[in-house]
Amino acid sequence: MDLPVMPPVRPMLAKSVARIPPGMSYEAKWDGFRAIVFRDGAEVELGSRSGKPLTRYFPELVDAFRERLPRRCVLDGEIVIAREGRLDFDALLERIHPADSRVRMLAGSTPASFVAFDLLALDDRSLMDAPQRERREALLDALGGAGDPVFTAPATRDTELARQWFERYEGAGLDGVVGKDPELGYRPGERVMVKVKHERTADCVVAGLRHHKSGPVVGSLLLGLYDDSGRLQHVGVSASFPMRRREELMAELEPLRMPSAEGHPWAAWADEEAHESSRMPGGPSRWTGNRDLSWVPLRPERVCEVAYDHMQGDRFRHTAQFRRWRPDREPESCTYAQLEEPVRYDLAEVLGD
Repeated sequence: MDLPVMPPVRPMLAKSVARIPPGMSYEAKWDGFRAIVFRDGAEVELGSRSGKPLTRYFPELVDAFRERLPRRCVLDGEIVIAREGRLDFDALLERIHPADSRVRMLAGSTPASFVAFDLLALDDRSLMDAPQRERREALLDALGGAGDPVFTAPATRDTELARQWFERYEGAGLDGVVGKDPELGYRPGERVMVKVKHERTADCVVAGLRHHKSGPVVGSLLLGLYDDSGRLQHVGVSASFPMRRREELMAELEPLRMPSAEGHPWAAWADEEAHESSRMPGGPSRWTGNRDLSWVPLRPERVCEVAYDHMQGDRFRHTAQFRRWRPDREPESCTYAQLEEPVRYDLAEVLGD
């Protein structure tokens, strides 16, 4: 491979802001795997956000890139999987599997798509220093006739339209809006874009904790919600605390500490089969490797309010943000019914196909 921009390239990143700022180029925030695609003739490589290759996990995209992309190019975009008109991140996670036979089976049953939103190189020219507006024009020209499963992300300079996208596109599984400076060159690894994400709140049961890597203080709180059958399901964690607050939380929660998980709703957490019917902390996963997944059980008696952006199936997609304790709420009242469901929106309408 001999391109004007060579792997690895760290993608340009975004910082969170509260509102959509004026004067930018706006795109939907896709919920998939960020990927830099390098093509030099028959050679194709997919680099992840961390720089590790994703190529072997998406053979159907490699074939599509050879067929539909310019012969020599470098693209920034997102690998996504759509099901029933919306993005399915769980299906995407399943594609990262060590067995080649499993990868190829899933490539046929749940094929991925690629949504391109930046062009870093074309033929012998690097576009890294070109302003974003020029890269956008070159991207539209380069991918004008690409077709499914390669798409170009919709973009607009209209702030009001971006606000409408923010409200409507969540129903298709997208999780916000990204703003880009039209005059800025591509800045690998720098947070020079902005992102506006949805934020909602939920009251959750605090049913356990994990220690911080520095010692016996709170690293994360394990959160639960009751389902329709009355079972407490593990829905995520809250983990961002100053060190002093971690120490305070440890003291506050000490009276709830259980000597063991016996009698706890998640008592069977170490049993792999138990995870097939209930969500509990410490579930086996190829993502966690040999990491210590042990946790400290707490009597599920305290309720806290957390902020979250959106759900991934029956759990929080990202780490929830602790807001406050809710002594006025009974743990049994913390159910899935309180969660707001976005109005569904067909992903095909987002992509204009």
